[in-house]
Amino acid sequence: MTPFGPDHTASPFNSLPPVVVALALVIGGIELVFQLGDAGLAGGAGAVGWRLDALNAWAFSPGIMERMVQTGSVDPRQLVRMVTYLFVHMGFSHVLFVIVFLLALGKLVGEAFSTPALLAVFFGAGIAGAAVYGLIPGMQMALIGGYPAVYGLIGAYTYILWTGLGAAGESRARAFTLIGFLLGIQLFFAFALGGGNDWIGDIAGFAAGFLISFAVSPGGWRRVMDRTRRRN
Repeated sequence: MTPFGPDHTASPFNSLPPVVVALALVIGGIELVFQLGDAGLAGGAGAVGWRLDALNAWAFSPGIMERMVQTGSVDPRQLVRMVTYLFVHMGFSHVLFVIVFLLALGKLVGEAFSTPALLAVFFGAGIAGAAVYGLIPGMQMALIGGYPAVYGLIGAYTYILWTGLGAAGESRARAFTLIGFLLGIQLFFAFALGGGNDWIGDIAGFAAGFLISFAVSPGGWRRVMDRTRRRN
């Protein structure tokens, strides 16, 4: 804003939390590399396989979780996939929607949460989404893309609305309108159009983001401890 009205030359990124911009740049930058390789503009002939190589190395396979549960052993090299899968996508449209949601919801959550809290929601939701997806019997397709983490931000935003509505004495159920709408779309594609089961990871990410917010929101951990003491 200037004395003469809005500053139309101001960068739209100025109002975004820097950590959100950084996450979007990393996710978008990885996809840009894949796009350049697919188009033959970088890496030579072998670049066509960059995306497939990255998916093999970074995607989260439910079989990994199943083997660890069956053997009772933990492989740290495979556990890393519960985070890395968030940064690889199937194509441009897939990553575009993730970045749009990340920027929009990251701004909303970042206005209320600190940077460490926002990161806790993002990565905590991503890990929770992979864990729940991996523990569901019969899952075969690998989990790919940042939707579980983005749904975690939806969970955090829902928490912000939930607390605000409660403080105003209004129905807190209204806070779940957005996730209800998105869940309806997810289930439509999953069942009517033969989509995959990755929506399970998304919903787990939402639940994790909502629950994590109780602890990481401003004053949240103190409220959790106060309630625990009162129950004891």
